[in-house]
Amino acid sequence: MLATDIDSATASAAAAGGAEKREYVKQIFSEIAPRYDLLNHLLSLNIDKRWRRKAIASLGVDRDKSGNYLDLCAGTLDVAQQIAMLPGFVGSVIGADFAEPMLRAGKGKVNGRKVVPVTADALQLPLPSGKLAGAIVAFGIRNVAGLDAALREAFRVLVPGGRFVILEFSTPRMPLLRAAYNFYFQRVLPLVGGLISGHSTAYSYLPRSVANFPVEEDLAARMIRAGFTKVRWSSLSLGIAAIHVGERPINSLESK
Repeated sequence: MLATDIDSATASAAAAGGAEKREYVKQIFSEIAPRYDLLNHLLSLNIDKRWRRKAIASLGVDRDKSGNYLDLCAGTLDVAQQIAMLPGFVGSVIGADFAEPMLRAGKGKVNGRKVVPVTADALQLPLPSGKLAGAIVAFGIRNVAGLDAALREAFRVLVPGGRFVILEFSTPRMPLLRAAYNFYFQRVLPLVGGLISGHSTAYSYLPRSVANFPVEEDLAARMIRAGFTKVRWSSLSLGIAAIHVGERPINSLESK
């Protein structure tokens, strides 16, 4: 078997949630960290910036501008930076990611701002229960080794009434758009991403991970099972991505 076949097989197993997922994801994101921001914006035609702004607006920071917030699977700290720059914000943002090179690549964005990068796994956050005003994850929740455990952990760290926002890729449901989307995701994106990043499988893992991620209704149901209430979701760009929002109940005093 060729090395490229082995890499492809590992990427497929990781995308499907195999035992290799945690270490594989940590490795590839550590390796592509220097080119991550460039490729994000290039491959999404900069639409990802608008999606992030909408997700941050859904977080409702206006409800508590002095609170502490979590940017989960923070990557290069784009979301943490944008929250910290919101008008009137005087709180702090914890940017948590288990791939330390990603946090290092984004550290220059948050110099002088109340952003604290923390190397941590989404399944076991080194944070006390019931203390954060809100949490958000942008394009990272599909990469965790255990989705339900990550949802429960996000629930745990929120104050009662705290809001959790998920921004993630989805698959368009209109047949023609879905066909075009799949062609781009499965053929164009891996080729361009591989050439620019120099990584042979990182950008073939991406479409596989999206294909294995729950559809919008299923993700909402899993958020409810994790304890969240007022769960709702909305599609972005004709179903290419989606924003999910849920809240920890006001009367919830114990971690789930």
